[in-house]
Amino acid sequence: MDSQETFISHLIELRNRLLKAVLAWVLWFVVLVPFANHLYALLAQPLLAKLPKGGQMIATEVVTPFFVPIKVAMMTAFLGALPYILYQLWSFIAPGLYAHEKKFILPLVISSVVLFACGMSFAYFFVFPVVFGFIVGIAPQGVAVMTDISKYLDFVITLFVAFGITFEVPIVVVALARMGMVSVEQFKQARPYVIVGAFVVGAIFTPPDVISQIMLAVPLWLLYELGVLVASWVEKKAGATEEEAYRPLSEDELDSELDSIESEQNRP
Repeated sequence: MDSQETFISHLIELRNRLLKAVLAWVLWFVVLVPFANHLYALLAQPLLAKLPKGGQMIATEVVTPFFVPIKVAMMTAFLGALPYILYQLWSFIAPGLYAHEKKFILPLVISSVVLFACGMSFAYFFVFPVVFGFIVGIAPQGVAVMTDISKYLDFVITLFVAFGITFEVPIVVVALARMGMVSVEQFKQARPYVIVGAFVVGAIFTPPDVISQIMLAVPLWLLYELGVLVASWVEKKAGATEEEAYRPLSEDELDSELDSIESEQNRP
């Protein structure tokens, strides 16, 4: 009966925290809805800046001009509420974790969010101008580049996700090494395959120009190397801590411990 009551209480707590997370998302959405068109204009700026003078985007469906900015506002609201959502998730799972698990998982979650945001920023400020400049530049003479706003949104979301996941590579490497699933030496041995795979991923998720492919492949490779370095440091630190924990006491330390025990026993 106690276990059943505990299970029900956990479900109730989970429900309450999910409701709080959804409420935070909704509040952010309500605040951002009036600025939906401005948010889309900001998202479209990298393409608009590369279009010829007088160039513009188009909407090929009747309801697209309304729903696309709303989608952008909804996704922006989720990003704004993400810290609070993660806080609610952490508050739910933290009581069931050991102290060493908390020390490992919390920095991992925070780092993953920061790196994903860095990946999106890298795509927006560095990749988009190059990609759209290439697309506009190769258009045949007499062809006006006028992208549908819905298709544009799908395209930039794909690149945001691709670069966001790419910047998560160090987290994956460190997590696998920390859990003992893959050793640091195995990661080093896999380096040639990772480099080839990075360029394959770049060819799949970016337009067919060499520059944009390199702009995804090279960061993916460098972030992998960063993950290997951090994993090596974590592995050495964990080994030093374990060695210190199991190190036999010296004679002076042993005498000190015995004197401390005797003083405790003789204390009235």
